[in-house]
Amino acid sequence: MTDMVFGSVAQQPSDPILPRWWQTIDRWSLTFVMILFIMGILLGLAASVPLAQRNGLDPFYYVYKQLFFGIIALLAMIFTSMLSPKVVRRLGIIGFICCFIAICFLPFLGTDYGKGAVRWYSLGFASVQPSEFLKPCFVIFTAWLMASSFEVGGPPGKRMSFLVCVLVVGLLAFQPDFGQASLFLASWGLMYFVAGASLILMFVMFIGVIGVGLFSYNNSEHFARRIDGFLNPDIDPRTQLGYATNAIQEGGFFGVGLGEGSVKWSLPDAHTDFIIAVAAEEYGLVLVLVIICLFAAITVRSLMRLMNERNIFVRLSGTGIAVLFGMQAMINMGVAVRLLPAKGMTLPFVSYGGSSLVAGGIGLGMLLAFTRTRAQGDISDILVAPKSAQ
Repeated sequence: MTDMVFGSVAQQPSDPILPRWWQTIDRWSLTFVMILFIMGILLGLAASVPLAQRNGLDPFYYVYKQLFFGIIALLAMIFTSMLSPKVVRRLGIIGFICCFIAICFLPFLGTDYGKGAVRWYSLGFASVQPSEFLKPCFVIFTAWLMASSFEVGGPPGKRMSFLVCVLVVGLLAFQPDFGQASLFLASWGLMYFVAGASLILMFVMFIGVIGVGLFSYNNSEHFARRIDGFLNPDIDPRTQLGYATNAIQEGGFFGVGLGEGSVKWSLPDAHTDFIIAVAAEEYGLVLVLVIICLFAAITVRSLMRLMNERNIFVRLSGTGIAVLFGMQAMINMGVAVRLLPAKGMTLPFVSYGGSSLVAGGIGLGMLLAFTRTRAQGDISDILVAPKSAQ
């Protein structure tokens, strides 16, 4: 009867950690993530070779790097998914503080690598993009603040989280990185909605977004150029969007064949922001639909498992990370098919990028930790006196 009401009950803490982890983890989502990673390696074999040749490197130089960082990401994901929500919360709060400080020092110590936006720290042998690691930590930190407002005599956590969100989004827009800023704002907005949204604050935020958008359009050449390019009905075939659009059209349903695509020789970001264009050209609509279904399945499964969660912090954090994961994939693919303005954003676990892969692994590990099957209290626990994270 207990299993029918609450689902399978977790093993006792005295049991070995690996069997307990395997019995409680969402194995379907874990499998889907592994499939996405394998697809990313296969697509990298096609997309990154031209770039390596242009830079005078070994043809599979970027594939080896993606495999290296991908293994680190998978290990980080598995390790993080074994942690309890309480430990994840502590690590997330510490991580947010560290990443926030790193974002603040970007204008003075960061570099733009000639892309017009200061988003990276150069380490010589590699680069780090702190906003990638800030994403899951931001969700944890703001969810912690929101959850604290439900406690008797607790602080005004929802309003505090709003101020944190405004500050972080402002710092990202200053880089400028409007794509990441929109992700942070969307994840916070949905968490706030789940926590019980104030219509007045939501209206103020809506008006604020419109105002900031108009201000950015009139004062940022970078922002205005991307909006104008999106609204222009004619696509310049010599731009990245032009190459990507042509590649998707050439691919059709089944693609032109493995290694036969041409877009990877024209697009400088074919292995990162426009990896889906390479997939569409060489493998066709079939593979694109498979990738979309994998992202949708991970997001939807996570949200469905969180619906039964009694702990407010776990539910809010899991919802925020699931939305981050799903929306980043949607934005990346939406840009490639010109449904959204151009943004420099990777496709999680598929695109090349060390920071994106490792940070994505940590974020998905947190999500898997939150969606693990655990014994739940009675529904009255959340209506009367919510418990702190276990």
